[in-house]
Amino acid sequence: MSGWRFSGRGAPKTVLAALPLLVAGCASTVVQENLAETSAFAVREMGMEVQLQSTSDARATAASLARVLLAEPLTADGAVQLALGYSPAFQRMLADSAAASAAATQSARLPNPILSYSRLAAGDVSEIERALTVSLLDFILLPQRRRLADLQQTQHRLRSAGDVIAVATEARQAWINAVAAGQSLAYAEQAKRSAEAGAELARRMTAVGNFSRIEAAREQAFYADTTAEVARAQLEVQRTREILIRLLGLPGDLAAMLQLPQRLPDVPATPDDQSVLARRAFDERLDVALARAELDFTARSLGLTRVTSTVNAFELGAASTSDTGEETLEGYELEVRLPLFDFGDARRANAEAVYLAALNRTAVVLAEAQSHLRESYFAYRTTYDLARHYRD
Repeated sequence: MSGWRFSGRGAPKTVLAALPLLVAGCASTVVQENLAETSAFAVREMGMEVQLQSTSDARATAASLARVLLAEPLTADGAVQLALGYSPAFQRMLADSAAASAAATQSARLPNPILSYSRLAAGDVSEIERALTVSLLDFILLPQRRRLADLQQTQHRLRSAGDVIAVATEARQAWINAVAAGQSLAYAEQAKRSAEAGAELARRMTAVGNFSRIEAAREQAFYADTTAEVARAQLEVQRTREILIRLLGLPGDLAAMLQLPQRLPDVPATPDDQSVLARRAFDERLDVALARAELDFTARSLGLTRVTSTVNAFELGAASTSDTGEETLEGYELEVRLPLFDFGDARRANAEAVYLAALNRTAVVLAEAQSHLRESYFAYRTTYDLARHYRD
């Protein structure tokens, strides 16, 4: 007996032959496109490109750039450039994003067809069975899965853009804190020298009877306080410096090269306008865009779950069987999983609840974004006014 069986799960032979062309897509191309878009975002917002350093030459180039930047006192822009162009932590974020992009591409592909072959023989009689199996349901749902994958790619690009902003902001803030700590140390040392001179003068005047012991003790106490303040300022300088080193990912040799300016830049002549700043910040908030993208993805996933929750297997194929000396039998076979024990209601309820949670999470993000912008501007304006007050 010999025979063959094509269980194509609904896909004709011509369609099956064309499947590799229909579903082909290079995951590395999608990854490179996402990295290129992240780099373009960094150029637009930070004025510099970012890249995933996947070769030793690229990493050596980044190390050379770091040495050039550290050869002189590091600026705030230089700190951002090091964080985005050298930091291993940021490189890990880019690699994680590339892996997530590749996984999203994989989720939109059909499973590979299964080719099976069996041969049974007894004397002069043999039975051969061949089967090539693909999933008709997966093929039908392929456009929907591709749309879901596209939404996932949008989410990954937004997260990568958020990583760029977060890393750059943390690096700039760490630089400001480190420079401010050094400037505070300089002021503390100046106060200590003045207090030391005052304490010495009080000691001498007390010795000749022109100063009371209480007044001399007060000067000595002030000198002791300023000495302690210098010690605390030195500790803060070391602490903020190490924070900056960790954010930039500098190893021992590069950390030893780190130099910082002696003072912060001057206060701007005028503060930014609240309406313009708030409108631009809200329009460009990545958490708002990401929440909306996640809501779209959840809505699409809900539609897919409604389809697959009841019927998740549908196999259709042509079959042909022949026995030795017998007429060949031809026909078809249909396999459908009957929803007798699991009607899919639990999966549908879960998907609907997840969608409602995403909908309310988006509303929360929008409300919190507006509130944070108002709070941030108030803090910015208060700090600006205090800086001008102390300066003047």
